[in-house]
Order: sequence, then structure tokens, then C-alpha cells
Amino acid sequence: MKKLNGSELAGFIKERQRKQAATVAQQLGRKPMLAILKTVNDPAINTYVKLKQRYGSDIGVNVVIHEIDQPDVKATLGQLNEDEKVDAIIVQLPLADTKKTDETLQLVSPQKDVDGLHDNSDFDSATATAILWLLAGYNINLAGKAVAVIGQGRLVGKPIADYLELSGNNVERCDKSTKNLEKVVQNSEVLITATGEPGLIKSAWLPSGTIVVDAGVAGEKGELRGDVEEQALDREDILTTPKRGGLGPLTVCALFENVLKAARTTAE
Repeated sequence: MKKLNGSELAGFIKERQRKQAATVAQQLGRKPMLAILKTVNDPAINTYVKLKQRYGSDIGVNVVIHEIDQPDVKATLGQLNEDEKVDAIIVQLPLADTKKTDETLQLVSPQKDVDGLHDNSDFDSATATAILWLLAGYNINLAGKAVAVIGQGRLVGKPIADYLELSGNNVERCDKSTKNLEKVVQNSEVLITATGEPGLIKSAWLPSGTIVVDAGVAGEKGELRGDVEEQALDREDILTTPKRGGLGPLTVCALFENVLKAARTTAE
């Protein structure tokens, strides 16, 4: 079976966004700006931050990284919220102090929260949007299918499960500690996983014909790994996202879709 290759779809979206960014820049009198606040030095996190910075440069959005210590988070977010030249803000997770995650996310202005993590954010989750784009791009209709969402994090699992349920889909919610996880996977026609637990989903669990979207990313021995066991990626009888170029490129596209929306609001 063909892979669910987000890179193919991302190219078209990126070209459209480049034109949109140029239009918004004319309206603003400057390039749109995204500020990324970061408190942890981690290879996987650094990779994604660099991807965002490179993508912004490619389409004409200024991406500024604020690498700060945990005690400076509140003051820095206060400054970024008030800065009229900052159109969008991301708090790169995880924070150095994970206990302060909820509190910190509520400090971001809802009008600038392009990750969609504030309780009253003006924006949808970028990764959830990317998953919907990917499925739509390959004409995958979820109606009537048994869908499992593994991992209920606020970045991916919870928002995509919420959206699918609101759209009338049959969704089984679970996480990496679910006791009957193997059975849940075996009974699913569509699997969306985002636990960050490398190799959690075994190839042997996946029935022939399963559609798999792997949104789980973690560093292991200096290499980025997904939730799904790598042997599954070579199977021809299931439809999966590839190791590279699957959901990641579309997630970055969806994020910058929110950034441009925020910048247009600034320009109004």
C-alpha cells in the first residue's frame, strides 16, 4: 500500500502560504512574527524548533526563539503578549517544570496562542488539523469506521479525539497504560497514536487493512522514533505514515496557517 505521505500535500500548502505571507506583510508593513518560548534543551525538541524556524524563513514569517530559564517564563510571556510586533506565540513543550504546564499555557494571550492550548484559544490544535488534512488528502472517510486514539495529551490526542467525536465518529480513547491496548488496536480500522512511547504499538497487533497515523515522536539513542514498531512500516497490507515525511510536514503547515491567521487579525 502507498504511504500516507504528508510531504506531498505540504508542498502545495506551503506555496499558498508564501503568497499569503507576502500579502499580510504588505498590510502590516513588516513580516509576520512568531515567538517560540523554550525552556528545555532536548534533541527532539530542538529538531522541531529548527524546522519551524526554517519553514518560517521559507514562506516569509519571522520566527524568534526565546530560550529562557523556567523562572523567567511568566515575565517573558507578559512581554510577548504586549508586543504588537509579535503576532503569534508558542510555548514549546515540555517545560523544564512540567508541573507548571497548565498554569503557563493560560498565560499566553488567546489571540496569539497558535498551538490552541489556552482554554479560550482562538485557534485549533495544529497537529489535529494536520491529521484531518492528511486523511482528507488521501480521501479517507472515517464515517462508520472504528477509530482508536491512543494518547490523550492536550497537543494531539485529546483535541483530535474531541473533534472526531463531535463529528459523529466512533472513537475509542486510550493511552499507553490501557490494559487491553492490544485488543483495542486489533479491533480498530483507523489508529491515531500520539503517546511518545517508541515502539509501543506492535506490528503483530495491526490487522491487514488498518490505517495508521503515527503522531508520536520521541528520542531514542539519538534517533527520532514513533509509537509504532518500525517493522510495521515495511508492511504492504496496511496504510501508514512513513518514518519521515508523514505527519510532521503537515503539522508545521497547520501551525503556520494559524500564524498567518493571527497576523491577519493584527493587520485588521
